[in-house]
Amino acid sequence: MVRPAPLPRSLRIGYGIGSFGTGMFSTIPGLLLLYYLTNVLDVPAGAAGVAVFLPKAWDLLVNPLVGRLSDRTVSRHGPRRPWLLAGAVTLPPLFALMFAGTPLRGMPAAFYVGACFLLAATAYALFEVPYKAMPAEMTDSYHEQSELLTWRMAFVGVAILLSGGLAPALVNARGGAPTIAGYRLMGLVIAAILFAAMVGAFFGTARAPRIVRTAPGRPAEHTSVWRQLAAVRGNRPFLLLTALSCTQILAAAIMLAGAPYFASYVLEDTGAITTLFLAIIGPMVLTMPAWVAVARRYDKRAAMVIASGLYLLGAASLILTPAFGTVYAHACATVIGTGYAGLQLLQFSMLADTLVYDELRSGMRRAGVFTGLWTALETVTMAFGALLFGWLLAAAGFVSSEPDEPVRQPDGAVDAILLGGTVGPALLTAVSIAVTLRYDLTAQRLDELRARRGALQRPAA
Repeated sequence: MVRPAPLPRSLRIGYGIGSFGTGMFSTIPGLLLLYYLTNVLDVPAGAAGVAVFLPKAWDLLVNPLVGRLSDRTVSRHGPRRPWLLAGAVTLPPLFALMFAGTPLRGMPAAFYVGACFLLAATAYALFEVPYKAMPAEMTDSYHEQSELLTWRMAFVGVAILLSGGLAPALVNARGGAPTIAGYRLMGLVIAAILFAAMVGAFFGTARAPRIVRTAPGRPAEHTSVWRQLAAVRGNRPFLLLTALSCTQILAAAIMLAGAPYFASYVLEDTGAITTLFLAIIGPMVLTMPAWVAVARRYDKRAAMVIASGLYLLGAASLILTPAFGTVYAHACATVIGTGYAGLQLLQFSMLADTLVYDELRSGMRRAGVFTGLWTALETVTMAFGALLFGWLLAAAGFVSSEPDEPVRQPDGAVDAILLGGTVGPALLTAVSIAVTLRYDLTAQRLDELRARRGALQRPAA
């Protein structure tokens, strides 16, 4: 088999830079929005969780629709890139409006923020769904997809670093504690970064190749959304990958939503949220090439089990933070970051494999449908993590407040913050390991399908 020419570095960077946008929008609402509602806008914890979750539930409808439309798009920019541009011009202003800091408080504030978040989530779908479909169409190499996604995940790492470092620093810029003016400043600065990154991905992928695996003259599937989604049931690797990914995402979402509370009420230092993120993102950026090597050496499934084990170890160990202190918590965060790097890289690399698998089996272009469903479940699961954590706080008696009137939380609420952000994610990660062991899509299986597809397309003698 002739090895395809590697993608140029300029294209890898051009594609990867879009992850500044996806990484920051995925992280910042999950990290700051629940806390913004409960501790700045005086929204009850249960209602705040609903305000974060419901806009993302909308993704279950809009993301598959965007995927289907991008599959059917015909333009001089290709089927995916026009959607990148549409998301780039709509998401940033909506993000800024989410944190605009209007005079509203309590339930009216929850409705306003929830409405802005709904519109922002829709704009995000325009960019994210086609963006995730592109790697499977840019290269036919099983391992080069991992290498391409290494660049993507490097940018994700920097984006999460900015999210966990710059965003809280901007929020706390006025007086060393979260303020409405600080959130407003953060919204404007992050919106500008989102715009630059997303437009950069549109122009950076202008010369991206597109691998065509369908039979000559056979168009993309143009049936109803429901028939296309029914096809998902026939893609067992995609179903298993989705299951393991959702459990991992839920674990990360609960931990992310709980991070500001963990810093404020367990470590008793609101500024610790920045240093905790540095402890996570440092190894995440540094170990990404190592995870590519592990995947090459042991295959992606085994690498995923190793990465999940490290994440589980770090999350479970955080439960001992009250006994061992802040330095210990940061050491646990370093272990979490090392495992999380592998989880992120391998999820998206394995997703590209499942898209290739479907196209080789069906002979039809429907990667957008699969990535639409994937992205919808991913974003809904992230929001569901915040919803669960909000409900946990409400059940434990957490008291919402405004910055000028801080309150002392009951011991039960502090215990819930500690247990919910450590034991819960560890148990979910254990479930993901069990699902991973059933995933069996390998490079050899894909090569066999390519050979079979080539034989079917070869004209008879």
